[in-house]
Amino acid sequence: MDYDKLLEKGIKELPSISQEKDRFEIPKVKGHIEGNKTILINFTQIASTLRRDPDHLLKFLLRELATPGNLDEKRLVLGRKISSSQINEKIESYAKIFVLCKECGKPDTQIMKEGKANILRCTACGARHIIKTKI
Repeated sequence: MDYDKLLEKGIKELPSISQEKDRFEIPKVKGHIEGNKTILINFTQIASTLRRDPDHLLKFLLRELATPGNLDEKRLVLGRKISSSQINEKIESYAKIFVLCKECGKPDTQIMKEGKANILRCTACGARHIIKTKI
């Protein structure tokens, strides 16, 4: 067989590429505005989907949204009116910084402390990256 025929045969026999990134989907915030406050009822579900401590996610959101807030059992109460699209945007930003691996894009990561630096270690591919953002 010549090279071109072997190449075509090899390409045909390649396994199909599966889109594993589709398996990880951040839930959209569910909540309502009550007076001057925004209440998110699925905050703990979002934190568990991201596999992060709710307090860590809470600190990030309060800083990014520049608002006071607190956890009230399973819901988050924010001290001002904020649109759900703005909150979803901040949660996606959190996921890019603190959850998704920079090499393979998978959410199978852990935050580890090494000295003064926080390291994002991927359990899927073994990559390690320094987290530059401080909370």
